[in-house]
Amino acid sequence: MNIGEVAKRTGLTSKSIRLYEEKGLIHSLRSENGYRTYSDVQIQQLVLIARAKNLGFSLDDCKELVELSQNNQMQSAVVKAKTVAKIADIEQKIADLTAIKNTLKTWASHCPGNESNDCPIMDGLKEGWSQGAID
Repeated sequence: MNIGEVAKRTGLTSKSIRLYEEKGLIHSLRSENGYRTYSDVQIQQLVLIARAKNLGFSLDDCKELVELSQNNQMQSAVVKAKTVAKIADIEQKIADLTAIKNTLKTWASHCPGNESNDCPIMDGLKEGWSQGAID
C-alpha cells in the first residue's frame, strides 16, 4: 500500500507518516521503484501512534508503545506505568493552566480598561524586569 492510501486509512498526513518513519517509530518497505510501501502492521502501528499522540504522549513515548505492542513478552504493568505518568503530567499541566487563568482573571478584573495608562495587566507583565527575572 502506498503512503497516500495509508494516509487516508489512518487519518494522518503523508508528512506525519514520513516523520514517524524518519524518527524510527515505523519502518516501511521500498518497492522496486523506490517508493515506500506499507503493510497492515504499519497501519496498525500508525493508528496506535495517532491515538497516543492525541492523548498527549510524546514521539519517544509513542516509539516505546509501538515497540511494546510488537513484543509478545509485553507486560501491562509497563503500559500502565506510562499511562499513570502521563496522567500525572496532564494533572500538572492543568494545575499550571489554572494558575495562569487565575492570574489573568485577577489582572483583568483590576484593569479599568479605559483611556488611562494605569494598567494592572501591563504592570503584572513587567513585574520582575528590574531584577531580570522572567518566569
